[in-house]
Amino acid sequence: MKQLINLTSENISTEHICCAISDKKCADSYQGKKDWLTKEFNNGYVFRRIDERAKVFIEYGPAEHAWIPIKAENYININCLWVSGKYKNSGYGKALLETAIEDAKNQNRDGLVTVVGTKKFHFMSDTKWLLHQGFEEVEKISSGFSLLAKKINPKASSPTFNTSVKSGECPEKNGLVVYYSNRCPFAEFHSKNSLIETAKNRNLPLKIIKLESMEQAQKAPSPATIFSLFYNGKFITTDLSICMDSRYDKVMEKTLKSNTRII
Repeated sequence: MKQLINLTSENISTEHICCAISDKKCADSYQGKKDWLTKEFNNGYVFRRIDERAKVFIEYGPAEHAWIPIKAENYININCLWVSGKYKNSGYGKALLETAIEDAKNQNRDGLVTVVGTKKFHFMSDTKWLLHQGFEEVEKISSGFSLLAKKINPKASSPTFNTSVKSGECPEKNGLVVYYSNRCPFAEFHSKNSLIETAKNRNLPLKIIKLESMEQAQKAPSPATIFSLFYNGKFITTDLSICMDSRYDKVMEKTLKSNTRII
């Protein structure tokens, strides 16, 4: 098994962050993610990856400082756990998760928490795999998200979603509305470039809302603060590919057919 390394404010300028490694058009968005990480390191955030040019990593930090609309005092929140390509089914997922569990124990945390799709959502960790690792669903909401927790202290209170996400709707009810943050190196580029072109080609009203702070993210109308698209106020998808002109109609049609809450 390859060595795991931590990114820090000292080495992040020379180390890659797994996603968008060779995607030159996302260079500014890629740097935005690095800048976001550098700030969050001061809040106890961890970015740990394999010491290779690959997408094998975990991101987590104190839930009190999470850019997620949840209440999970004294938990560690896992933002992303991703193992791709030839490294799948080689034990890296469990190894990365175990490092987070050990950190939680060393910090006397009550457990770990993460947001997933009740069914698998794009740009979110694998729900079924996490359930097999001892996580349990502690809450789910109508927009298709679940909150999973793995308790270290069995007597601890269970995490909950904040009220801002309970309705599955956003305040803006006209056309397309996207909420995104620099938690992902793809989100800013596609939200501010691809989606603008896509909406213009279809004469669709579009409002882009960037979550600039932890406080804004914790009040967001969707638990997917990397990227969430709404249409006429209803949550649609976390799939960034919907921003692209060539993908928008296919993704939208599939979503409308599979989820009557949007109709």
